Amino acid sequence: MSPAWQRRWPAPAKLNLLLHVLGRRADGYHLLQTVFRLIDLSDTLAFAPRDDGAIRLAAPLPGVPEEDDLTVRAARLLRDATGCTAGATITVDKRIPLGGGLGGGSSDAATTLIALNELWETGLARADLARLGLALGADVPFFLYGRNALGEGIGEVLRPLVLTPAWYVVITPQVAVPTRKIFNSAALTRNSKPLRITAFFAGLGRNDLEPVVRAEYPEVARVIDWLARHGTARMSGSGSSVFAAFAHEDEARKVAAKVPGEWRAHAVRGLDRHPLGPD
Repeated sequence: MSPAWQRRWPAPAKLNLLLHVLGRRADGYHLLQTVFRLIDLSDTLAFAPRDDGAIRLAAPLPGVPEEDDLTVRAARLLRDATGCTAGATITVDKRIPLGGGLGGGSSDAATTLIALNELWETGLARADLARLGLALGADVPFFLYGRNALGEGIGEVLRPLVLTPAWYVVITPQVAVPTRKIFNSAALTRNSKPLRITAFFAGLGRNDLEPVVRAEYPEVARVIDWLARHGTARMSGSGSSVFAAFAHEDEARKVAAKVPGEWRAHAVRGLDRHPLGPD
């Protein structure tokens, strides 16, 4: 196996520093305004070539059929778009919590597109990969964009944002929140007014999904209330993960050390760029 196939490929998580729901399209997708921030909590992927042309997972995720896994779907989408006939076995070392609103599945899909585009020598530009990725989910283009951004449209219209260096405490309770269920909730308001955002500052905006999740999932509400005693707590995406920002690493680590053991906690650094670029 060539050295290129022995590489390990990072797939970082994201936070939604704000998430406003502006409306709903006729096709059911929601119009959003969000600020995406990359963080250094990351899955790691590895790929091995196959002689039979199949796309397989080394170990499927619990509760996720292999056919539905976003990495498998991403690999097949790239192959179909380019006429490639190669195969691969995909290994995912998961560190990003499932169902936490941190974009783990979307990030894994984006990294799969980046990695196999190089390993299979299919030669697509990053913008072409982003167009493919949108078919897998509205967050995938952000991870292919590769830098912190203001997201509009359904999240795929991206403009770069320079964000202040920060550390975050991210807490995930033992509950997965289905994104589709929250976006389809009758309790969700869909009439936020778009903000004119040229720079992000702490406390700007809100997460419009948070009241719906709080009402449906009391455990998430408990996390928000606990973290709010230590900083400005906000839910990421459709939850269940909740975060607060801190200026210094030691502050974040002190708070993370106090988190009750029933919840999963990370002290993480905000990133300026995706570790896989583009440069």
